Amino acid sequence: MRILFIGDIMGKPGRLAIKQVLPELIGQRDIDFVIANAENSAGGFGINLDIASAIFSYGVDAITGGNHFWDRREIEPVLNEFPDVLRPANYPPSLPGFGSKVFNTKSGKKVGVLNLQGRTFMANIDCPFRTADKEVTDLRSQTNLVIVDFHAEATSEKQAMGYYLDGRVGAVIGTHTHVQSADEKILPNKTGYITDAGMTGGHHSVIGMDYSGAIQRFLTGVPNRLKISNKDVKVCGVLMEFDTRNGSCISIERIREDAVPE
Repeated sequence: MRILFIGDIMGKPGRLAIKQVLPELIGQRDIDFVIANAENSAGGFGINLDIASAIFSYGVDAITGGNHFWDRREIEPVLNEFPDVLRPANYPPSLPGFGSKVFNTKSGKKVGVLNLQGRTFMANIDCPFRTADKEVTDLRSQTNLVIVDFHAEATSEKQAMGYYLDGRVGAVIGTHTHVQSADEKILPNKTGYITDAGMTGGHHSVIGMDYSGAIQRFLTGVPNRLKISNKDVKVCGVLMEFDTRNGSCISIERIREDAVPE
């Protein structure tokens, strides 16, 4: 089974890039299932109903999120209306939505998707490692193939999660930092891993935002309104192949496709 994971979709440029690149990529690479992190898809912060619907229409099968999901009040109706939109499982259970789900793929096979959020330099929510223990056990009772989106700041925390879940899940994919790392690999017990899948959006930027505004923030220490970059737009992520007999990762390849802004 071939699964594409798309790194953080950044605003309108990222959405249009998905619309432009994804359908052809699915056909060319014989992709069975597509997961995309879309926590920044609405103006760089959060997601709304129209945008979630559009992203699914472009060929995405599962949407994952992170800390910026909560930046917009529209997140509650999104999570209530779209069961295929996941939020980090280690937020309090009183919040709307779910952090994991088993999906049916085009080939008829099942894949479990789990969304977790790190705690180092981020919100002090429930432990992602202990949450992973429970969620992975639940998912593996239904399928032997589980993909984890670990939305975290610290490289060390992401690497630790990779080794912690090695052999128990098919892949641990890091998101959140928007810079694609070059450390894709298959861990000793056949779990695919990358520290960060990268960002889908304008790469002539500071993590997707126009660099001039970002520089002003660093120079002055004063918050200012940042604009999303639409220059050098790319779709970033990883393409993975799995053995459906045991859920192990056979290969993991970085994806970095140019898109022409509309």
